[in-house]
Amino acid sequence: MSALPATGREWHLVARPHGWPTPADFALRETAVPEVGEGQILVRNQAFSVDPYMRGRMNDVKSYVPPFQLDRPMDGGAVGEVIASRAGDLAVGDHVLHNLGWREYAVLDARHATKIDPSLASLTAYLGVLGMPGLTAYAGLLEVASFKEGDAVFVSGAAGAVGSEVGQIARLKGASRVIGSAGSDEKVKLLVEEYGFDAAFNYKNGDVAQQLKDAAPDGIDVYFDNVGGDHLEAALSALNVHGRIAVCGMISMYNATEPSPAPRNLALVIGKRLRMQGLLVSDHSALHPKFAEEVSAWIRSGELKYSETVVPGIENGVEAFLGMLRGENTGKMIVSLG
Repeated sequence: MSALPATGREWHLVARPHGWPTPADFALRETAVPEVGEGQILVRNQAFSVDPYMRGRMNDVKSYVPPFQLDRPMDGGAVGEVIASRAGDLAVGDHVLHNLGWREYAVLDARHATKIDPSLASLTAYLGVLGMPGLTAYAGLLEVASFKEGDAVFVSGAAGAVGSEVGQIARLKGASRVIGSAGSDEKVKLLVEEYGFDAAFNYKNGDVAQQLKDAAPDGIDVYFDNVGGDHLEAALSALNVHGRIAVCGMISMYNATEPSPAPRNLALVIGKRLRMQGLLVSDHSALHPKFAEEVSAWIRSGELKYSETVVPGIENGVEAFLGMLRGENTGKMIVSLG
C-alpha cells in the first residue's frame, strides 16, 4: 500500500473581487492533509467543477449559500477516488461525488459523499450532465417553468452546461420549437446541428430582441434565463400570454459594478399574466432519482448529447473559472487533476 499524502495543493480566495475577478484575488497554496477521523474518507480528487454561482460566493454578502472565507480553501463539486477510509459504507477504490473541490485531496465525513459508478458514465459527467447542472436543467424546465408538450422554449446561454440540457430535454419532451442564444457562431452551429435546437442566434451579432423575434415569430411560452439583462427584456416581449420564466442565473450581471438598465419592460408581466420564478436546485432534490434514470437512458440511447471543456492541472483552476465567466467553455467547464 502506498503512503498517504502529507500535503496537497488547494485554491484560496485571498481578496474579494470588485467587478471582474483577477488572478491576484486567489492563491494556490500547499497545506497539510488532515488525519482521517472515524466515519471519514480521504479522497484524491480527479476533477472539480467551476460554476457561475461561485462568483457570488466571492462577495461578502448574505445569500442562499455562505460566502467563501478569505484565506480558506474554496469548495464546489468534485469527483475522485477514495484512498483511505474509516467509514463502513465506502471503501478504498470507490469513486465518489462530493463538495470539496478546488483542492487535490479532501477529507470529509462519508455521509457527505455519494458513491458513483464510473462504468455508467465518465466521472466528469457527474459534475455536469448527470450532476448539479443537469438536475438544475431538468427541475427548472419541468417543475419551475411547468413545461408542457407543445410549448415554444427559449434558452439563453444555451451552449453552457445547463442551457444545452434544457433545450434538449424540451425537444425530447415535445416542445413545438426550441430556440437558444450563444456567444459565438460555432456554438450556434453546435446548438442546431448537434443538440437539435430549431433555431439559435449569436447575441453578439445584433439586437437580442430582434434576433429572438426573427427566431420565434409566433412567440414563446417558456423562457429559461441564464443571462438576465437584455435577454430577459427580449424574452418578456416575446412571451405569449400565461408564459413562464425560470430564472436560473443572470451571468451578464455577476461582475457588473453598476445596476443593469434592463429589463425596462417588466410591466408586461401584468397584461400577459406571466409567471416568473427563481430556481435553486437544492429545492428539487426529490426529483433526483427520476432525473438520473431518465437522463441516463437518453445518454445511453444517444438522444441527449453533452459537451465538456476540460482544463488540465489544478494550477489552471482560476483561469478555467475566469474562462467560464468569459463564456470560453462549450458545455460544462471542468478542471482535471489527472
